[in-house]
Amino acid sequence: MKRDAQLARVSAPMVAKVLALTTAKKARTRLAGANVHKHVQITDFDPLNPAIAADPYPHYRELLAGERVHYNPRRDVYILARYDDVHAAARNHEVLSSARGVTFSQGSPPFLPTSDQPAHTRMRRQLSPGMTRSALEAWRPLVDQIAREVVGDLLTKRTADVVSTVATPMTMRTITNVLGVSGGDEDAFRRLSNQAIRITDVSFSVPGLVSLAQGITGFRRLRALFTHRRDNGTLNHSTILGQLAAHAEHGRLSDSELSLFAVLLMVAGFETSANMISTLFLTLANYPEQFRLLGQRPELIGSAVEEQLRFMSPVQNICRTTRADYRVGEAVIPAGSLVLLAWGAANRDPQQFDDPDVFRADRDSAGHLAFGTGIHGCPGSQLARMEGQAVLREIVASVGRIDVLEPPAWTTNANLRGLTRLRVAVAPR
Repeated sequence: MKRDAQLARVSAPMVAKVLALTTAKKARTRLAGANVHKHVQITDFDPLNPAIAADPYPHYRELLAGERVHYNPRRDVYILARYDDVHAAARNHEVLSSARGVTFSQGSPPFLPTSDQPAHTRMRRQLSPGMTRSALEAWRPLVDQIAREVVGDLLTKRTADVVSTVATPMTMRTITNVLGVSGGDEDAFRRLSNQAIRITDVSFSVPGLVSLAQGITGFRRLRALFTHRRDNGTLNHSTILGQLAAHAEHGRLSDSELSLFAVLLMVAGFETSANMISTLFLTLANYPEQFRLLGQRPELIGSAVEEQLRFMSPVQNICRTTRADYRVGEAVIPAGSLVLLAWGAANRDPQQFDDPDVFRADRDSAGHLAFGTGIHGCPGSQLARMEGQAVLREIVASVGRIDVLEPPAWTTNANLRGLTRLRVAVAPR
């Protein structure tokens, strides 16, 4: 009850803020269209539209061919799509704030992704030791073993859904082990993660408010699972949450911050990596010549994972709010505006990547924005890379052909893009 009350204190202002901001947006959008700067292009691009969320790339091409700044009056959001503009905005944390939320709902609880300096630096410093390349290297044998098992399981089936057979167990088993909560609750963690992520997809409507309520419920239950593990002393001290719990015991991290860290790492670590792995199968099926190239040159596996991250970014966009007027070329985005940084579009910018709508395993994709950049760059990027490379190595070593048997089913989340189902037939090498 005490922890539920603490969560309610966190959630209530968030819900009130979502409703207040949405109401204010409705008032602003009645006036905004006529007052848009002449160098800002009006667009109907809307990631909250399920059809656009499922396949945003044709719309990205239109954004990239237009002005540097676009504005959707219905959503009252400015949009940056070009690589240089997105990259610069992501690193300008002095003018572009995360504290009012990083999704359309602007309703995220106050923790690492939704904090500005100096709070962000303090929280990030607590997390960093467990997420360095050297610290995560200790988990590589386990990650490789899980990859062998899930890809091996795929090969035993005549047909299979790679989301449920490979991507979900691979990422869920990895993240629960690394965090220190592996065991019988893994199915519950997966189910509640899918529920909690709805908190990012909120609109001022009956379905939107239902989604918000479901997201908060999933968030609360996921938090309860973590705190139960911690209070029972089942968090291994060598795991990330075990280390964070020690910080909390020494007063460097509050109980609320620890719980928020746990939920963030669980949801973000699972959702993004699962999206990357599931779409990797689709890419290999659609580009069989690149699949053959990897069989001939397995040393390209690392670059192929980077190219997949660029080509089908698991996180498609993130939001910021301007503290002051923000100039992009000749356009000015007013202070107090919501700005969408379109990672997915920037990673397909032809001014940055040659022939960007084509997957090339040997491409140098360095600098892609799939994990963001600046102080808010994804802290779990090294673990995600490790998972992707482990799965791709097993595919290249043991699978000769991947055939997609039915149209893939995509998520319709405005921020995250991945597959909910991809039924394939695979032939062993």
